[in-house]
Amino acid sequence: MTDKTPPFESQGQSLPGETGAMSPEPDHGEQSYRGSGKLDGMSALITGADSGIGRAVALAFAREGADIMISYLEEKEDAERTLALVEGAGRRGFLAPGDVQDAEHCRRLVEDTHEAFGRLDILVNNAAHQAHVDALEDISDAEWETTFRTNIHSMFFLCKAAVPRMTQGGSIINSASVNSDRPNPGLLAYAASKGAIQNFTAGLAQMLAPRGIRVNCVAPGPVWTPLIPATIPDHENFGANKPMGRPAQPAELASAYVMLADPASSYTAGATIAVTGGEPMI
Repeated sequence: MTDKTPPFESQGQSLPGETGAMSPEPDHGEQSYRGSGKLDGMSALITGADSGIGRAVALAFAREGADIMISYLEEKEDAERTLALVEGAGRRGFLAPGDVQDAEHCRRLVEDTHEAFGRLDILVNNAAHQAHVDALEDISDAEWETTFRTNIHSMFFLCKAAVPRMTQGGSIINSASVNSDRPNPGLLAYAASKGAIQNFTAGLAQMLAPRGIRVNCVAPGPVWTPLIPATIPDHENFGANKPMGRPAQPAELASAYVMLADPASSYTAGATIAVTGGEPMI
């Protein structure tokens, strides 16, 4: 992965971005991740699973033995590549397009997952929206609403629907961010929503602990995903100012999600796992 260091080529994309148009193309663990049966026989619903961290998690979970419901907005080509990786690992996968801003779609996702696999063991709330701004006045009401409905409202909708379908030993994993504690002012709405996710995770973990369902979150630092060239003006130098001098590749996040999903992590709840490449969180 040391060859994937900035500066990168300038590569403007429109939201939500496409993996194949990125240079270098992100590493999701296609050649490196080796499973060991940690999730044998389990099933997972992963939002934003078409690309980036979501694809890396879907690949790792499948190679650990889980079946995967691949939730995504509209990026069909990327989602089909994720499905091919899941099926290549010998597991079942299904594509579930749609907007997680919509509460009814979230409820259908949960029911479709339970119907497809007969169980729902793991929910990964990973789908996210962000936009870079230079001033508060640049954030429209619609942009603020979109950010919160995508990043945190959907999490509430999905958790509320999923918990009744989960049994003791279930795991909910939310994607927070280093921005939860160290907000980037240029990503004000996104950072605020990620702070809400971290708080929601800590509270929900306490609420669900008596039911044997664990809730945790992963807080990534900079990660090379399609959102970056689509939303970050200086993406050519993305991650260059961090301790490791580069952004993470999605593959470098997958093991944190596997650890939190693993039934062996039965006493880990309410935790934030920081995967920041050395950048401290408060």
